[in-house]
Amino acid sequence: MPVPDELELILGQHIGAPCTPTVAKRGEVNEGDIIGEVSKGLGVPLHSPVAGKVKDLGSSAHPMRVSSPSITIAVNHEAEPRRYQERDWHSYEPKELLGMVKDAGIIGIGGAGFPTHVKLSPPPDNPIDTLLLNGAECEPYITSDHRQMLEYAADIVEGAKIILKILGIKQCAIGIESNKPDAILAMTEAARAGSTADFSLSVKALTVKYPQGSEKQLIQAITGRKVPAMALPSAVGVVVHNVSTARAIRDAVVLGKPLCDKVVTIAGKGIARPANLLVKVGTKISDIVNYLGGLKPDLAKIVMGGPMMGFAVSNLEIPVTKTTSAILFLAADEIDTAPHSQCIRCGWCLDACPMGLEPKEIAIYVEAGRPQDTAQFGVFECFECGSCAYVCPAKRPIVQFVRLAKMKAKR
Repeated sequence: MPVPDELELILGQHIGAPCTPTVAKRGEVNEGDIIGEVSKGLGVPLHSPVAGKVKDLGSSAHPMRVSSPSITIAVNHEAEPRRYQERDWHSYEPKELLGMVKDAGIIGIGGAGFPTHVKLSPPPDNPIDTLLLNGAECEPYITSDHRQMLEYAADIVEGAKIILKILGIKQCAIGIESNKPDAILAMTEAARAGSTADFSLSVKALTVKYPQGSEKQLIQAITGRKVPAMALPSAVGVVVHNVSTARAIRDAVVLGKPLCDKVVTIAGKGIARPANLLVKVGTKISDIVNYLGGLKPDLAKIVMGGPMMGFAVSNLEIPVTKTTSAILFLAADEIDTAPHSQCIRCGWCLDACPMGLEPKEIAIYVEAGRPQDTAQFGVFECFECGSCAYVCPAKRPIVQFVRLAKMKAKR
């Protein structure tokens, strides 16, 4: 997508402490310059996707927090795009490669936003033997990973090899759902071409089943290992990264390119032209809508993310972040607006929950004003996949109850 006139870069795009601005209002910035840093705590730097002038240090609309501190950059369309030179990464030590990943501001692009350099530094008492790349992309509508596996298969494989060197291991499996045969073929060929005596890469075709793309479900599907409750994948010797994150790591190490743009799926019957777009981080939804021809009259809901785990929004001025995977413009016949009723204790949500939790009890306790008592039902093990709400015949917003319980229980 062509670069718009302004970008709004939210300072808290990752899990951990938000960035502190390192630029001043009306200051000049070049493409790739650091404009925000985290001095203490968990985090990664934020870079300018373009050359331009800092217009404002204020706040921007946010899909979950209503508003969030941000930096607004007025784009200089006359500036020459930055050119990146390839370099041979094989001669670098793992610690140097890890530093490049951190300096490039890489986070989990799949949605969680966890700083990648931390994920690539597992505890020494949990030896890692396997890297899994997540190409399942199991949520409906979203095809951004699918397109990247078709168009950048070799880059993804090279990113996987860089991760393997950082971790000091040899084995990588790439999980892709079997409803993407073209992606399986492209990635299999790339994995075969990229495998060497030091790096063994393979592709695993997975059953089409939601939520196959969740870390713990993916690990069990590919390796047969079960991650214990409240434990990380490193507890069973595995590190999981999204295929898009692997590509971003490759760009950071090979090109020295920071994470400044994002492939986003724009879908639904409510947008004039659906597309997968490569957009600059900080691009507002309104600019994307204008580029794709506007909205249709039967638009009923806008969702940032997928239909199962995304957030409905009412503001077109929300900017894209590093973790934005999709923006859905859903028509009336694509959503269910029926009001919810009381729990009928059918147990369907218990059967649907991939973590074996008790969603109905969490919801009931929240309604009763006792969210602090929901830990016994596994509320902190829930990764909010939405399966419970999807199957509920009473149309109860169980995921929203879970999110409220987590928020209240942590206070």
